[in-house]
Amino acid sequence: MRITGLALVPPPSAASLPKVTPELLASVLARYSRSNEGIGAILDKVDLANPDASIDRILKFVDYGHASIGGLTGGLAIALDDISMWLAWKLFEIAQMADGQESSTRYITMDPSNLPAPDEIGLPEDLVPSWRDLMARSFAAYQSEYARLDTLGEAEPDRVRVPEGAKPAVVTRIRKNYALDRARYFIPLATRTNVGLVQTSRMWATTVKHLDSLPHPEARAAAALIREELIKQSPRLMRHSFAEKSYQAQAEQELAASLNLGLERLSTAPLADEVWVKVDRTTPPWLAETQPVAEALRHRANRYGYQGTATRRMRVTFAWNNMAVAELRDLNRHRTGHRHTPLIQAGFYLPSEIAHADHQALLDDQAALTRELMARGSPAYVYSLLLGAQTPFEHSTHADKFIYEAELRTGMGAHFRYAEHLSAVLHAFFEQVPEARDWVVEGTAEPE
Repeated sequence: MRITGLALVPPPSAASLPKVTPELLASVLARYSRSNEGIGAILDKVDLANPDASIDRILKFVDYGHASIGGLTGGLAIALDDISMWLAWKLFEIAQMADGQESSTRYITMDPSNLPAPDEIGLPEDLVPSWRDLMARSFAAYQSEYARLDTLGEAEPDRVRVPEGAKPAVVTRIRKNYALDRARYFIPLATRTNVGLVQTSRMWATTVKHLDSLPHPEARAAAALIREELIKQSPRLMRHSFAEKSYQAQAEQELAASLNLGLERLSTAPLADEVWVKVDRTTPPWLAETQPVAEALRHRANRYGYQGTATRRMRVTFAWNNMAVAELRDLNRHRTGHRHTPLIQAGFYLPSEIAHADHQALLDDQAALTRELMARGSPAYVYSLLLGAQTPFEHSTHADKFIYEAELRTGMGAHFRYAEHLSAVLHAFFEQVPEARDWVVEGTAEPE
């Protein structure tokens, strides 16, 4: 057995490793799959001083599918500054194989200066004044509620859960997070944020193709900028990153479905919590599952432990009727399986510390603008939503991934509303898989 490391940028301690570009790495490994020479012999034929000629020579040797070699390019990192929270959410929905991070709402600017220009997001010109006014009032509501809750938390320390023995600086941070996390439902989904993603050229090509096929000007502009940047690293593979008919057709149908459902259900009243869970343990008759669920779970020291076949083969679909966009943005990042939402406003969530009646005029005007945009068939309706807008959200995956998510989102430091949502769906899961109850740790979302 021989092992050879291939590095896009070798660390200083590994000067002997050949430095290769992403496309050269992909082409060498593609050639490797069509040869029994070994990687060393293939590298000996590569001219590292002229990688393009080597790539072309290898790819002409045989017809390699662009997708099969695109996945061999290693992690290509792209940072997207100043994109809307909507586009950040959409990127995580599309790029299901990416690793990534988004700026927390606790650290980005919360005022109208941090919004995209109306023409960048396709707002109808006659509705721009109403949109600007609504955004300014939404930020003002966020700021006023944050200040009120911060003062309230300081005046009534028992209101905020703080770990025993916490230092004063920690107490202050937790108190401020208490206020921020409850005021955030007034934040506009149009607010600018930053996202960094790492994925292969294959997945980038798919992501950019998808963005380029959407009806939103911001998505298409992002596609062009990402493509321009990635062409520097992976020019041949990014030829497959332009809008494509099947993506465009599905985007059109999904927008139409969202508009129809959104107009039907548009509301500012809070939706009561409902969850739906479907567990499927069916296996082929010639490969029955024999492992008890307890054996699949009991050997783990924590949620990162490896689970057995009893849960890895078990399919789970779970859904909520009322996921606020604030929570949707994070729960949407669990990469396994498939996530689906029409991204509508079927209700509006505010935590118990904030009275709907105090902000009803703002919510009514926000709903009226959303209704008008939807009635016009405008994809820009998403930029009138606030993070408190409640939408149906469905996630289908396997039980081992679901259990990890449930333990994570109810565990130490989990956001209070995540914990409520995941606790409810976890209990519905236990009704169908009662033998898992003793081995799945439902947390209490204690502050860190």
